[in-house]
Amino acid sequence: MEFSTLVDALQQRARYQPEKKAYTFLKDGEIEVDTLYYEELERLARAIAAKLQSFNAIGQRALLMYPPGLEFISAFFGCLFAGVIAVPVYPPRGNQLMSRVLGIATDAEATFGLTNTSVLVNSQRWLTENPDLAQLKWLTTDNIDINLADSWQKPIVDGNSLALLQYTSGSTGTPKGVMVSHKNLLFNCTDLDLGWNHNINSTIVTWLPTFHDMGLIYGVIEPLYKGCSCYMMSPVSFLHKPVRWLKAISIYKATHSGAPNFAYDLCMRKITSEQKASLDLSSWRMALNGAEPVRADILQRFAQSFKPCGFDLTAFCPGYGLAEATLKVAAVRQQDTPVFLQVDTDALEINRIVEAKANQQNVQTLVGCGRSEIDTQILIVDPESLSQCREEQVGEIWVSGSTVAQGYWRNPEKTQQIFQATLKGNTDKHFLRTGDLGFIKNGELFVTGRLKDIIIIQGRNHYPQDIELTVENSHRALRRDCGAAFAVEFKGSEQLVVVQEVERSYLRQLDVNEVVGNIRQAVAVEHDIRAHSIVLIKTATIPKTSSGKIARQACRQNFLNNTLDVLTPDMFHKLTAVL
Repeated sequence: MEFSTLVDALQQRARYQPEKKAYTFLKDGEIEVDTLYYEELERLARAIAAKLQSFNAIGQRALLMYPPGLEFISAFFGCLFAGVIAVPVYPPRGNQLMSRVLGIATDAEATFGLTNTSVLVNSQRWLTENPDLAQLKWLTTDNIDINLADSWQKPIVDGNSLALLQYTSGSTGTPKGVMVSHKNLLFNCTDLDLGWNHNINSTIVTWLPTFHDMGLIYGVIEPLYKGCSCYMMSPVSFLHKPVRWLKAISIYKATHSGAPNFAYDLCMRKITSEQKASLDLSSWRMALNGAEPVRADILQRFAQSFKPCGFDLTAFCPGYGLAEATLKVAAVRQQDTPVFLQVDTDALEINRIVEAKANQQNVQTLVGCGRSEIDTQILIVDPESLSQCREEQVGEIWVSGSTVAQGYWRNPEKTQQIFQATLKGNTDKHFLRTGDLGFIKNGELFVTGRLKDIIIIQGRNHYPQDIELTVENSHRALRRDCGAAFAVEFKGSEQLVVVQEVERSYLRQLDVNEVVGNIRQAVAVEHDIRAHSIVLIKTATIPKTSSGKIARQACRQNFLNNTLDVLTPDMFHKLTAVL
């Protein structure tokens, strides 16, 4: 690596590429409204840092609460330049989310809050209602005196110094603050760079939220690491009009861009033939698909759908990672074609990997998530015996290496449990327990599901994402990526529960019996299990994490507590009375 901290990285970019366009924000995903050059960003970071230093803030934690835009970036680097630990949080939108922000602020023992004038003015009500947040020292960075940069003093930080606390999304339990160092971030960027062949002429386009690990590291830190340019838009701009993402790739000749699986599906469903005719995606060499289970059919259909626009299947780079490993654990290399592995579904249900034979029925296609390019070691371990699995066996994914974070903030017990796992009979080396299930074949990692979410009925394993896909495809009235499958105990045995949102346009004329019947039949045929309870809920009410993943455990708890926003209460009581 050329540098040991992100402070050094930005200073070098400012020195050697001062007029290089670093970040550009696209209003509504289309109009350039703000740009940061490396020299300008470095001076802004020094000014914000000097302000923080005037409060003797080194080593303290600062919440970063910004709407989509470039102000977050200057504030983030301002924290690093002050030796302050950055804590990105979800922008406040209503009382429900304030509890999460308050919980993060309390856990992080934050003393500062950084935002812009508009957010602070509009936040007076919830600051009044949340005195613990109001007592933070709030600084607005959009009106900072740029001349403060001249009084900045470079802090004493090194690769092991904490850069940020990345709070986990909450899909698997109470959010925890992952302690991410400068070294973790730089090594992860090295891994991304070696696999995806960035250079200073690369162009990245992103709509991913910067408070989330994938948006922060690939959308903000990786461009700095390589000295290339990034064009950004808000997640809402993409969700309202998905063509904006691909149009930006087309206009700016982007070489690298990525998103979760659902985004590619959304593009196929929402982008019209007329809109496709104006797209040129031939420059798009690396299309990351990560942050949620990667589906083979989505990759293949997207590639086919956008082939006339110049997109090629070989551009897809499925990947796997998590905040506890900074971001990337493994990913397909840019020059490699994604690997599709067809396996016997019955064998998979008992944690065995058996390649399917030609014309075999009951087959599932899994997508390879590549490998690491640095010192990351990936093991597949039996979560019960803590022994390494055989090659044809599914087990828990364990990880070690330079990108594994230091642990959870103020949580030594959980840190020891998750970050300091050891194999049975060998306590010399520590591993990160990811909680995810998978296997390795020919050096390639395949991810099959989440250990805590797995549904075990009559001794067979069922992955909830597979059941959820079956459900959403069973009737046109059901919303995609808005369902949850989980198990509850009834009379001593595990039973399947399905909770599924309905499209808003179908709410008034919905035939509930028809939809429930379709779901029940599809699940029985495809998975050979009976759905004990099927609950249809209103649009946009299923619990999700801040990064948009289905929060299955939260949904399960709401089901047990009778707090789901069901279409008709009498239906809910009828379906759940037996529980």
